[in-house]
Amino acid sequence: MTVRSTAGAFRSPFYLKAARRMSQKGLLNFFYDLWREYGDLVRVEMGRNRFYLAVHPDHVQHLTVTHRAKYDKRASYDDVRRFLLGNGLVTSTGDAWRRQRRLLSPYFTPRSIEQFLPIFISEAQRTRKRWEQLATRGEPVEMINEMMQLTARIILRALFSLTDEREICDTAHDVDYMISFVAFVQMSPIRLPLWVPTSRNRTYLKARARTHAFVRKLIAQRRAMPVEDYPNDMLSKLLLARDEETGAPMSDDLVLDEAITMYFAGHETTARGLAFAWYALAGEPEVAAKLHDEIDRVIGDSDPTVEKLKEMPYTLQVLKETLRLYPPAPFYARDAVEDDVLTGEPIKAGTRIMLTPFCTHRHPDFWREPLRYDPERFSPEQEAARHPYAFHPFAAGQRICIGNNFSLLEMHVLLSMLAAQFAPRRQPGHQLELELFGTLGARTGVWMHIVPRQA
Repeated sequence: MTVRSTAGAFRSPFYLKAARRMSQKGLLNFFYDLWREYGDLVRVEMGRNRFYLAVHPDHVQHLTVTHRAKYDKRASYDDVRRFLLGNGLVTSTGDAWRRQRRLLSPYFTPRSIEQFLPIFISEAQRTRKRWEQLATRGEPVEMINEMMQLTARIILRALFSLTDEREICDTAHDVDYMISFVAFVQMSPIRLPLWVPTSRNRTYLKARARTHAFVRKLIAQRRAMPVEDYPNDMLSKLLLARDEETGAPMSDDLVLDEAITMYFAGHETTARGLAFAWYALAGEPEVAAKLHDEIDRVIGDSDPTVEKLKEMPYTLQVLKETLRLYPPAPFYARDAVEDDVLTGEPIKAGTRIMLTPFCTHRHPDFWREPLRYDPERFSPEQEAARHPYAFHPFAAGQRICIGNNFSLLEMHVLLSMLAAQFAPRRQPGHQLELELFGTLGARTGVWMHIVPRQA
């Protein structure tokens, strides 16, 4: 496959007809098929709805690096702003985004996030005990939900120092419903305003009200404390951050938005990446054996340290290969803020472009046998030889996910500690059917049995 000078075009004058086609195939397969049929840049026209799919790594580089000033997160993120994240870092734009990124970047460097290693370890130990019970009972578990419970506990402890089980469960449940509501709104061809008293609307409004009230209560409690008594968590960092030009702190509204953003960005995608890692390992015995050998040799039954994790590069390669084949965020959008030309195709201001890690990560010009699971692709030699934007599970450029270091360290710790004792197996007869519903999911779940390694 090569980059065309102009875009291929998919046209359907009747939006609902195209929507039915998408529904039948699933949005993930629909987009994937468009790429395979029309090439690396596809102009999609469905009724009045028009946008582009951009797949080639050169497109990724153009949109996020070399011509990044011409693209931002505008109308494509309106639903996420309105229903979930407000003006947090993921959805803010322009000068507001630059100011917040400067404020928060020091807290997400590789060195800074090492402070959360004890939380990762303690929650992995907790899950070990839970999995011992599950292994004894022999009941299958849905691995995405299993990992969601684990990462929710971690992010709520890292963010708010929460330890109360009821608060953790209630908060996770409410925010997760808000996330699912946004995904539903984005996928629905017919939208009803929030004032329409549907069951979904009522549940969402109650979940949002509880979440906002709870976070505002935590903010008020923290502000009432002497600063020297603040716990060392992300909420404290948000409250103590000061604009480098004005010295002004964040408003409570912005702290609320950033807190929910951190939960969203630091929870669901990490859980999905881990769930698909377990699924992949269960189908690749040679990869699993090499992973287990590295874990046994470096940490055994002990807890990992930052230094020990550096001695486990293959475990990290397994995670990266999982993020390649199963990127938790299979698509993300950029909106043109001024006219541009993308590989010969005129792009008008206001145009939405969907970047597609799910497709880019399967591009045969950059990945040999792209559908084969092979962690060796991420050896230092192969990484150095590859196009720098052929792999972008956390997006790319200045707006790369600020929590990518947090997520990779968390996954590295959890996978190494749990794989030291367990080798989950796929449920017999279960077929994985990938789907897109905001993030990457599985239509029938990821059902597995928790099995001790010695079994």
